[in-house]
Amino acid sequence: MIYPKKNPVIFWTMHYYVKWIVGRHFHELLFNKVKTDKDRSILLIANHYSFWDSLILYCVNILLFKKKMYIMILEETARGNAFFKYAGAFSINKKSKDMLLSLDYAANLLNDPQNMVVIFPQGKLHSNFVSGINFEKGVLQIIKQAQGSFQLVFAAAFVQYFKHKKPTATVYLKTADENFADKTINELQSAYQQYYDRSKQLQTEIDIEQ
Repeated sequence: MIYPKKNPVIFWTMHYYVKWIVGRHFHELLFNKVKTDKDRSILLIANHYSFWDSLILYCVNILLFKKKMYIMILEETARGNAFFKYAGAFSINKKSKDMLLSLDYAANLLNDPQNMVVIFPQGKLHSNFVSGINFEKGVLQIIKQAQGSFQLVFAAAFVQYFKHKKPTATVYLKTADENFADKTINELQSAYQQYYDRSKQLQTEIDIEQ
């Protein structure tokens, strides 16, 4: 497992670089505000659709949640982008026993109310407008082990060009009504699927003035 590393110089360099690159490549970043308890950590579950999703959520965190963000990424991605670990990324290898270390690490991070942990339960990239969202089981283990010390937030993000040369990134956020610690992975997946479907419907109904 690859753990996050502390290096203030690299962290702040990446912090400003991410803000710059998102601002440079996107016409606009839109998201709705949700209420969260500042005295509790956040587990944010999001759809996984591109290289940009983690960078977009990083910017949302800066503007809205203002937490110390950690993100679970595949080990092959972490090894190919060594600088990610300085921005709070930690790895998971689904084909190794180290996977349990990654899940334990994520759950322990949620014990600190200053933290936000971002998980992409789909486990791999899918189309931005895929119909079905399928979760891998690891996210439920994190939820159960963290024992309700966090708030669960759903994020459904979409990228479209509309009438501009640069795309607009839209992130729909919702604080879940429960943390699903006593539920099954299918129940968690179903709840997210319902929110994703509603968000996708809203996205496709956007009326752009000519």
